[in-house]
Amino acid sequence: AARLAELRRKLAAEGLFAPARKRRLPRFPRAVGLLTGADAAARGDVIAAITTRYPAVRLVVAETRVQGPYAVGAITSTLARLAACEGIDVVILARGGGSFEDLLPFSDERVVRAVAACPVPVVSAVGHEQDEPLCDLAADVRAPTPTAAARLVVPDLDELRAGLDRARQRLDAGTRRALERDRGRLARSRERLTAAPGP
Repeated sequence: AARLAELRRKLAAEGLFAPARKRRLPRFPRAVGLLTGADAAARGDVIAAITTRYPAVRLVVAETRVQGPYAVGAITSTLARLAACEGIDVVILARGGGSFEDLLPFSDERVVRAVAACPVPVVSAVGHEQDEPLCDLAADVRAPTPTAAARLVVPDLDELRAGLDRARQRLDAGTRRALERDRGRLARSRERLTAAPGP
């Protein structure tokens, strides 16, 4: 815990956690990268939420080790490969809950630096809401759960359609009002011209 606190201070002093360096998530991503553990519940949660909300997006899933002695190297190399995939606009780093020790790879300096250096925005959804691995601080956005990460990353197609329908109805109503106004003006002009004395 003391080493983590010292690392946190060091990386914060370097500006890795600064709000100014956080990037906005794309509104309509072409492709979303998902870095997660093999057969993890987090994987299923993210995939289900994304495919339900916005089926048009391409989802690239990269499974890797997320705990144990080889996790740090696996996470950093997988993140680099995933971010380099053509069309990837954002990456979700997802890992379900676990013990403090299980989540330690996500507080390793190499992982934190890889998240900060990622060429596309990163959403961190690691552990439970009360957990705060250091990668959360370096990520562009922190999500309390993997499902919440999916909701942050892609829009809801049903909500988009409903919004378009409302906009179309407002446009139709506005057009009808403008036409009625113009018809009224034309009718009044015709009446004035008809009532005007001839030459």
